[in-house]
Amino acid sequence: MADKKELIIKSVEKHRQLTFDAERFIWKHPQTGYTEWTANEYLIEKFEALGYELVRADQDPKFGKIPGFYTDIVTGKPGPTLAIMGELDALDIANHPESVNGMCHSCGHNAQAASMLGMAAALKEPGMLDGLCGTIRLMLVPAEEMIQLAFRSGLIKEGTISYMGGKVEFMHRGYFDGVDMAMMVHQSSSDKPVDFTCGLGNNGCMAKTITYKGKSSHAGGAPHMGINAQYAAMLGLQACNDLRETLQEKDTIRFHPILKGANCAVNIIPDEMVIESYVRGRSIEAMKRENLKFNRALAGAAAAMGCKLNINDKPGYSPEIHDKMFMQLVEETCGELVGKERVAFDYDAWSTGSSDFGDLTCVMPGVQFQTTGATGTGHGIDYILADPERLCINGIKAQLLVAEKLLKDDAACAKAIIDQYEPRYASIKDFFDDISALDMEKDVVSYEEDGSVRLCFKK
Repeated sequence: MADKKELIIKSVEKHRQLTFDAERFIWKHPQTGYTEWTANEYLIEKFEALGYELVRADQDPKFGKIPGFYTDIVTGKPGPTLAIMGELDALDIANHPESVNGMCHSCGHNAQAASMLGMAAALKEPGMLDGLCGTIRLMLVPAEEMIQLAFRSGLIKEGTISYMGGKVEFMHRGYFDGVDMAMMVHQSSSDKPVDFTCGLGNNGCMAKTITYKGKSSHAGGAPHMGINAQYAAMLGLQACNDLRETLQEKDTIRFHPILKGANCAVNIIPDEMVIESYVRGRSIEAMKRENLKFNRALAGAAAAMGCKLNINDKPGYSPEIHDKMFMQLVEETCGELVGKERVAFDYDAWSTGSSDFGDLTCVMPGVQFQTTGATGTGHGIDYILADPERLCINGIKAQLLVAEKLLKDDAACAKAIIDQYEPRYASIKDFFDDISALDMEKDVVSYEEDGSVRLCFKK
C-alpha cells in the first residue's frame, strides 16, 4: 500500500498545473445552473485530449440539452461502480469584487470541477488501476445551487429538464443506473487549523414560487379600485413568520423567502408580486407537514386582501445522510494523508444547508466531505479560493486514496459498506415515486359568486 500511495500522490502532483489552470479558467468564466456551457466545453476538450470517451448530457437523444457529462474508467475486473463528482455551476452574486456578468464561484465549485480534471489525468498514469476492480465513474454535474427558480420552472415546462437540481436530473436520465456508491469533495473555509471536515449530513429542501395576483390602478387617484399584490405578499410572509414558534427544533425547518420586486411604476398599485423560497428540513415528512402550514398562511393572506394566489412547489433536494462506515474510511484516509490533527469529522453534526448529493444518499451509501483553503463566507462577497493546494490537490489525493481502499482486494471494503447500508428507498424508481408527491402547481384561492372564498392549498 505504501508504494501505491506514493504512486497516487506523485501522479496527482504531476498534473498540478493542469488542475490550477482549470481552476482559474472556470473561476473567470462563471455561469449559473443549466447554463454552464463555457466550463462544460473547456472540460470536455481537456477530458477528450486525455483519451476519455464521454457520455454527454447535451447529446442524449432522449432528453433536452444541458451541460454535464460522465466517463467510466473500467479496471477490467468485475466489481462495484464508484461515482466521484464535481459541480459546474456558479452563483448570482453581483457585488463580489471578482464577479463576471453578475456571477461568481462563491461556492468553490470551480475548484471541484478543476479537481475532476486533475483526477482524470492522474488516473491515466501507469499503474494507477493496478490491483483494483470495478468501475470509477467521473461525473461533472450542473446546477447544484437551487437558484433562479423561475428559469428552471421554464426549463421544466419546455421539456428541457424534469427536476430542478443537476444530480436529481442525472438520476432521472439514468446516469446513476448501476452506480453502487458515491463520493465528492466540497470546498470550504474554516477558522480551525484543519484540512478536511465532515458532518453526518444536512437538510433537504423543496422549492417554492409564490405569485400573488392583484389589480393595478392609480396609486394616488384611485387606490380603492386596485388590489395590492405587494401588500398581500407582505401579509403572507408575516403570517409565515408568526408560525415559526410552532416549528420543532428537531426538524430543523428553514423558510427564507425573497420578494422578487414589483414590476411597475411607483404611482401604480402593484398587480403582481413573486416570491421565491425554500422549505428546508431534516426529513421529507417534516418538510411536507410544515409546507402545508406555510401554504395555508399564504393563502389566508391572499383571501384577506382579495388577491389571487398561485403556488408552485417543486421537489428540491432530499436530506443528505452520510453513511458512517464510509465516513470512517474517509476520515482514516484523510488522516493518513495530512495527519489526524488536521482532520475534523463529527458523526453527529448536522447542517441546515442543502445539496442534491442528498438525493444520492437516499439510494446508495455516500459521503460528501470538505477541503479547507478558502477564506471568507461561503456564498458571500468576500469568498476567495486562497489556497488551491489544499482545496484542489489535497482533495484529489484524498479521493483517489479512498477509491484505492474501496476497490482493492476484490473491493472487499466497498462491498462491506454496500452490504450494511440501509437505503431509504429500494430503488431509484421508488425514490422518484415518493418525491413526486411534493410537486404541485395550482391557484389556491377562488372567489365564489355568493361571496364565499375557497382555499385549497394541498395537491
